[in-house]
Amino acid sequence: MSTLHLYDSLTGELRPFEPIHAPHVGMYVCGPTVYSDVHLGNTRTFLSFDLLFRYLTHLGYKVRYVRNITDAGHLESDADSGEDKIAKKARLEQLEPMEIVQRYTVGFRAVMQAYNALPPSIEPTATGHIVEQIELIKKLLADGFAYEANGSVYFSIETYLKTYPYGELSGRSIEDLEAGTRDLDGQQDKRHPLDFALWKKASTEHIMRWPSPWSEGFPGWHLECSAMSTKYLGAEFDIHGGGMDLKFPHHECEIAQNKGATGHGGARFWLHANMLTLNGKRMAKSTGNTLDPRDLLAGNSPHLTKAYSPGAVRFFIHQAHYRSVLDFSDSALQAAEKGYYRLLSSLDVLRQRPKGGPAHGSWSVPEWNGRCSEAMNQDLNSPVLIAQLFDAAKAVAADQNDPAVLGSDGAATLLQLMETWMFDVLGLAPEPHSASGKYQKALDAAMSVVLDLRRKARESKDWSTSDALRDALAQGGIVVKDGAEGSSYRVE
Repeated sequence: MSTLHLYDSLTGELRPFEPIHAPHVGMYVCGPTVYSDVHLGNTRTFLSFDLLFRYLTHLGYKVRYVRNITDAGHLESDADSGEDKIAKKARLEQLEPMEIVQRYTVGFRAVMQAYNALPPSIEPTATGHIVEQIELIKKLLADGFAYEANGSVYFSIETYLKTYPYGELSGRSIEDLEAGTRDLDGQQDKRHPLDFALWKKASTEHIMRWPSPWSEGFPGWHLECSAMSTKYLGAEFDIHGGGMDLKFPHHECEIAQNKGATGHGGARFWLHANMLTLNGKRMAKSTGNTLDPRDLLAGNSPHLTKAYSPGAVRFFIHQAHYRSVLDFSDSALQAAEKGYYRLLSSLDVLRQRPKGGPAHGSWSVPEWNGRCSEAMNQDLNSPVLIAQLFDAAKAVAADQNDPAVLGSDGAATLLQLMETWMFDVLGLAPEPHSASGKYQKALDAAMSVVLDLRRKARESKDWSTSDALRDALAQGGIVVKDGAEGSSYRVE
């Protein structure tokens, strides 16, 4: 598999990625709805697509990455009923809705920056594209895919089904979807229970409202992504991403809107990141089984025994494939942190490696790099990439005893490539090298004390203590080597 292959949720297949207008790539990711703090599940989703953004850039593509901000139209129910969540939050806190939007948008961006996520190329908002959404509704009305009722506008599923299938992304049949809908009580304006709102007439008490040809109201939640993705990426673009929970109804409705307005379903690849659990259970605020992404960095949670660095958390997240369920636990984070620091320590060893040995050693750096690329080309298989990084760490440890393993040029190349994979692609270190330098300094200080104790035990012929210290270190992955000039150590 020499080229990048991505799993398309629409077809259910792993397909070679061929951009429509190479080397340019258009990627749209559903961003946060800013009425509450970003949660850990969203954080994982955005870091997964940050990984894709980084890897596409690494491959030489020029990526236009669009990630929206939902700041209007997200109702309390997917059945187009209830209050707008942002307006409700503003009413309860007696603030302007845009104050709520600003607070949580700033908070979201701070979390993304803390976890070293690159900013998108464009970050449009729903409220900033009301005109585009109104124009899209006009097109759907003109083509018969929508209808107006008492100042609101709805997408007509019955009309759509005459030309296109509905439910293809989520794999649900129309019969199952209809069976799962509630009756039309309170939704008398709808002709069919699966119809969804494109524009809602605002009630008297509704705060967020805009003028339109149909009423003073606000756009439906699904409409914004169709309007903004087509504006910035065209009627047909390369990648659309989001969390698994958005498959239905959000992304299903997007596809319908796009096909109704343009004849194209939007993206050629639909990618979805899977969910998170905490200690083997579903995350829920009601049960207290939840974790804020900022809690991980501060250690302020009953589920944690300590704080973790952003790099260690990202390392843990990328140890699982983005399409697999990921379970957070303190013990799993500690294990990931240990592995992360081991890799950082290997980088320090390579930086401090004395020149010597042949130019290239017995361990092939080019072949190893090829395996790293192959892993990422298989639908961003970050767990396999990380396994390859650990293989490189083993080679670095072996090279400490025998410089012919890597060779001088091989070691220099390996250092550059490991930094590329770890920092540029996986995005592990917000402050490259500082975390590893701090770790190595602390480890060297502790090992200096331990090795001195062991030296004194050997000088007094206390072999049992000497051996016990050596064996205890070995169990922790630290190998002690005794030589004529004293003892040294390495981390395996």
